[in-house]
Amino acid sequence: MTDTTPSTPSASADTAVGDGGSDPTLGEVVVVTGMTGAGRSTAAKELEDLGYYVVDNLPPSLLPDVVRLVDQSLGTTQPIAVVVDVRSGSFFASLHTQLAQGFAGRRTTLVFLDAADEVLVRRQEAARRPHPLQASGRLLDGLHRERRVLADLRSDADLVIDSGALNVHQLTDRIAAAFGTPGNTQLKVTVVSFGFKYGIPVDADYLADMRFLPNPFWIPELRDHTGRDADVSEYVRSRPGAAEFLDAYVPVLTGVGEGYLREGKRFMRVAIGCTGGKHRSVAMTEEITRRLVAAGFKARSVHRDLGRE
Repeated sequence: MTDTTPSTPSASADTAVGDGGSDPTLGEVVVVTGMTGAGRSTAAKELEDLGYYVVDNLPPSLLPDVVRLVDQSLGTTQPIAVVVDVRSGSFFASLHTQLAQGFAGRRTTLVFLDAADEVLVRRQEAARRPHPLQASGRLLDGLHRERRVLADLRSDADLVIDSGALNVHQLTDRIAAAFGTPGNTQLKVTVVSFGFKYGIPVDADYLADMRFLPNPFWIPELRDHTGRDADVSEYVRSRPGAAEFLDAYVPVLTGVGEGYLREGKRFMRVAIGCTGGKHRSVAMTEEITRRLVAAGFKARSVHRDLGRE
């Protein structure tokens, strides 16, 4: 379907609900609401990936407290996103007041997620969950009650997204387009060196074994050095098969990374192992990271087992 944008969230400070006199140097407050089954949780997860501090199912009366605590603990530039909906019960009625008052000078954007009743019924039935306003009636009765409660908020929203024809990836793309920046929509790649004798990283998306290369441990002048030292790095990268591996493997990672972005994934973890995680895996991790950065990815290297021997 389509996005209805009465005012573009990032256009100016005075276009969002309750934004009179907001300070553009402060982190934004995004309030996510809308119909049950329209994708509020998906939107919240995407905002979290974009660097927002996210609170789900927050009573509106606590919004000022959340902003105050984030200001104190994370700083005033930290953006905040909260999911507020009819699950808050009687507390929900105070949302209009809270939005009108604003939050400590922060720009506020109200996002409303919607979809046709038949779509919402199908999604709720697939999830096998009752509607929070259904009571003893039908699922559709709960949706109708929710629409009446939310009618005013929908008309006041800065951004309305009809998710009826969107899959999860398309919805996250809409959120990223509205709230992402070049810095937080890049793929973030972590390249981790490790030693097989300490166990394989369980959170790795991709894993490569460097034990096909000669081990610098058996060279006395290199044994006490690590893969971060120039002499070890040069030795490892100059061994037969090392350059060929790098030339073949890094393009695979860049291709996968581009696919991750198309699918709305913004984090990739690559594990590079050798026996002890000191020489070969460290040197190759540093080189892979360097090549990924040169290819335009936001990549960093982590050496899990360096120093354990």
